[in-house]
Amino acid sequence: MRKPYSTDLSDAQWEIIQPLIPVYRRGRPREVNMREVLNTIFYQAKTGCQWELLPHDLLPKSTVHDYFSQWRDDGTWQQITDALRQKVRVAADRQPSPRVAYIDSQTVKATEIAEDRGYDGGKKITGRKRHILVDSLGLLLVILVTVANADDGTTAPEVLARLTAEHQSRLEVIWGDTKYHNHALEGWMVAHPAGYRIAVVGRPAGSEGFVKLPKRWVVERTFAWLGRYRRLSRDYERYADSSEAMVQVSSIHRMLRRLKPDPSKKPATFKYRKLQETIPG
Repeated sequence: MRKPYSTDLSDAQWEIIQPLIPVYRRGRPREVNMREVLNTIFYQAKTGCQWELLPHDLLPKSTVHDYFSQWRDDGTWQQITDALRQKVRVAADRQPSPRVAYIDSQTVKATEIAEDRGYDGGKKITGRKRHILVDSLGLLLVILVTVANADDGTTAPEVLARLTAEHQSRLEVIWGDTKYHNHALEGWMVAHPAGYRIAVVGRPAGSEGFVKLPKRWVVERTFAWLGRYRRLSRDYERYADSSEAMVQVSSIHRMLRRLKPDPSKKPATFKYRKLQETIPG
């Protein structure tokens, strides 16, 4: 029996996610401890360590990476994300499917092992770009990872195409910034009519520097949550679909903690830092 890590699943969290783990009927009965598989993957997502440098008391890369890749390829990570998001929404007295969503992107540096990278001239970063759609609680709907120089508005149709029937069952509006006021996107919306519309939140005329915009904070907060997982501090993955899966893994871990928080740990309260007054002279 090993000493537990702070990222380990509690008994209550394991009861929630265990039924969502796929069971394959072919071959020999499964001998691997699936709870330890998830504990190992969550540990890596939170700490950011390399696969080869996983602690020896966790499962080895040769075992865990196979499950990570298989669930990436067969859509299991997305299915678990969808199932847990519905549970979190119901627990918050919301309908299982959202009525409002928010879209945005985040550019991050990528390591040299990345199969493809691009240069974002606006952010002056060579790497990849994460395009996400979240609901009004900031919970992940879909994720698409591209090269950093991909235009947000032009790429949006590929992001929207990943919305499932369940995602769209109540969806009425998707909020985005002025990058989504795009002719290619508008043409795609006409060619692929859906029950929702794209609404743009623009900056006030003549404004300069940082301006707090309504509704935009929802998706920005989600990026901040994801930033607490060190594996996402930059893009360490070779393939873009692995990057997408790691974002889903981090979202899954966070939703489990939201559904069944550890009673021994009190969440840190958010406080605005008081600005120091500048003394003239």
